[in-house]
Amino acid sequence: MRIASLFLVLSLSAFSFADEKDWKQTLKAELPRMGHRNWIVIADSAYPLQSGAGIETITTRANHLEVVKTVFEMLEKSNHIRPVIHLDSELPFVPETDAKGIDVFRQELKTLLKDKKVESLPHEDIITKLDKAGKTFKVLIIKTPLAIPFTSLFLELDCGYWGPESEMKLREAIKAKGK
Repeated sequence: MRIASLFLVLSLSAFSFADEKDWKQTLKAELPRMGHRNWIVIADSAYPLQSGAGIETITTRANHLEVVKTVFEMLEKSNHIRPVIHLDSELPFVPETDAKGIDVFRQELKTLLKDKKVESLPHEDIITKLDKAGKTFKVLIIKTPLAIPFTSLFLELDCGYWGPESEMKLREAIKAKGK
């Protein structure tokens, strides 16, 4: 009986480590292939399994905010892409009485996102954007065990070496040349 218990503990520990290693390895392998218009989502446990052709969902038992932190660290090392951060606009309105842990989550997320620009949209609008993007572009969803509503973080990838200002100047130059 003791041997069986020890085997079970060791098996679960190995599975937990493999699970963590797998999502990180998947992300590490995908990042060089990803670019402008791709998405990365760090999703809570109730996030739906979307069926779009370009949407891949992987699961992990890793802590949600640790996944967020690791994804940002990996993105910072990728000079070809930068994230446009989207959060559900419902997040600030979820009361602690209905979602135990939401206050602590919001505070820790705020710390992780300090100095970063964040755009808020209604959850359904973000899902619609992802569904549309997944028809043509890769969307990688990393689903965590977090069981607090409206806590998913959506990263719409943009070009890391060409910003909106450069794009606007280019379009203006093209338009001026066309006259």
